[in-house]
Amino acid sequence: MCGWYDDGGSTMHPMLKPALRRAWRDRATVQFGITPAQAVVVSPVDPATGHFLELLDGTQGLPILYERARALDMTPERVDELLARLTAAGVVDDPTASGPAADVLRGRADTAERLRPDLASLSLIHPEPGDAARTLGARRAIRVQVRGAGRVGATIAAVLSGAGVGRVDVLDGGVARPGDVAPGGLPERAVGERRSTAAGRLVRDAAPGGPPRQGRGAEPDALRLIVAAPREALDVYAPNEADAEEWVGAGIPHLYAGVVEATGVVGPLVLPGGTGCAGCLSLGRTERDPGWPRLLAQWRSGRQRRAATPACDLALATAVAGLAAAHALAFLDGDLPETTGSRWEVSLPRLDWRSTPIEPHRDCFCGAVGNTRGERASAAVGPHDTMAR
Repeated sequence: MCGWYDDGGSTMHPMLKPALRRAWRDRATVQFGITPAQAVVVSPVDPATGHFLELLDGTQGLPILYERARALDMTPERVDELLARLTAAGVVDDPTASGPAADVLRGRADTAERLRPDLASLSLIHPEPGDAARTLGARRAIRVQVRGAGRVGATIAAVLSGAGVGRVDVLDGGVARPGDVAPGGLPERAVGERRSTAAGRLVRDAAPGGPPRQGRGAEPDALRLIVAAPREALDVYAPNEADAEEWVGAGIPHLYAGVVEATGVVGPLVLPGGTGCAGCLSLGRTERDPGWPRLLAQWRSGRQRRAATPACDLALATAVAGLAAAHALAFLDGDLPETTGSRWEVSLPRLDWRSTPIEPHRDCFCGAVGNTRGERASAAVGPHDTMAR
């Protein structure tokens, strides 16, 4: 039995990943992918192997491929060796290898077509055959809560829903105002409507094929992540510690995002008990600047709030929302993005992103002192004599 058969005896359908463009460096060297992060070089490639690569489109199982390879004077063993090397390099996928959650998506043509670019992207960072489809399918069983329905929060919610997250709840008070309207966020027709109602409709409209239905095997599970995207600028820069204590106590990971004055903020992503939280941020800032609590109390006074005109540049808010959504999806898909235990800031007009670690504080309620953010999972391919990234 050749190496690409699974334990059940059925065959896989190897496919060169459509997201990786293929080009010949010379007559005997093929490069898959454009960027250094993805590029794989295969050499030497003889004419027979070059012709065989054209057959790897996911429509043919191994028995047929073996037969067609024989016409090219390639043995099954040689085919297995080539496929094993290409698979190890993250170049090969299998459209039939997925699982129940991905099968649900595959059975809904409209949803699958909407998410095809997302699937192609996931195939580049989840290298094993079928991993991308499983990851995308698993998103439909995820529940996320977004706190805030302004320019940043509503856009984050729409992106998460559009990317296949099964349930996105948006919490906010009051009614939408003209300044809340944003491309990708609340539309102009939402002005005067309750923010939570308008955001709920936005999320439903963004969902590919509509939200998961009961009985389809993809009902969202327990709350996996809270994204705090408050409209109040101070709550972006100095997050509410009472909320943080509640979320840490419940063991709910949470990510902060928003705009304060002319600065966009993404992070930290807080892993309860593992990384620095809003309490750590406050304690550390007070140690560095003893006058900070006095300033904060004045800024939070009712008089100051009423007199303030919120600054929220539309392009900056959109950039913050996109980055926050991308970090949230990376976490939900099983990775640890760079905002884990760290805050990223970008300021107009130069837009230079900078990162500041949020160190766990010894006096904080979260108990994260002594813990680390952990190691990011790596799928790097080691060096090979005829294949290199």
